[in-house]
Amino acid sequence: MFMYFIYAIVIGYLLGSIPFALVIGKVFYHTDVREFGSGNLGGSNAGRVLGKKAAIATITLDVLKVVAAVAISAQFDAAASIWAGLAAAIGHCYPLFAGFRGGKAVATMFGFLLSTAIFTFQSAWYVVIPFLFFLAVLKLSKMVSLSSMVAAVSSTVYILIMQHDPAITAASLLLTLLVIYRHRANIARIRSHTENKITWM
Repeated sequence: MFMYFIYAIVIGYLLGSIPFALVIGKVFYHTDVREFGSGNLGGSNAGRVLGKKAAIATITLDVLKVVAAVAISAQFDAAASIWAGLAAAIGHCYPLFAGFRGGKAVATMFGFLLSTAIFTFQSAWYVVIPFLFFLAVLKLSKMVSLSSMVAAVSSTVYILIMQHDPAITAASLLLTLLVIYRHRANIARIRSHTENKITWM
């Protein structure tokens, strides 16, 4: 049982460490996105530096790498699979293949929610409820950062209510803390009323 968790964490971290924003930038645009914008290896910065198509491709692949990690790990242990999702998010933030300088875990968080809903919990509500919170807060605040943090918190609260496995709830809580920690600069800007807001909603 313990070895399943180790396998899941290793699989998740390695897949999460694939820096798709960096790969897409260098292969198709001959640009290192870490040198521009916020410097993050996430979909938002890829879009800011490279454009809409690069953003969509990066976000899609960042979601799918978490789905792949959870799907593989779920084949041998459902509880371990959620730790694969957490490890993938950590790998995305601190990628082995990109000098431990990655993204903010927003796309990977939704990859985590989607994949665990399918493979771990086998219930769509585990991704639907956080996504609804995300949309509601985004509609009211126009801030992706705040919406992402609220979605992460709502996911953990829902899992705490619905699940009674300490390993599963611990993994969810750690992911939420990771998302909040990676957005600490955004939190400071929210407090000072200088955070960027979307204009398309």
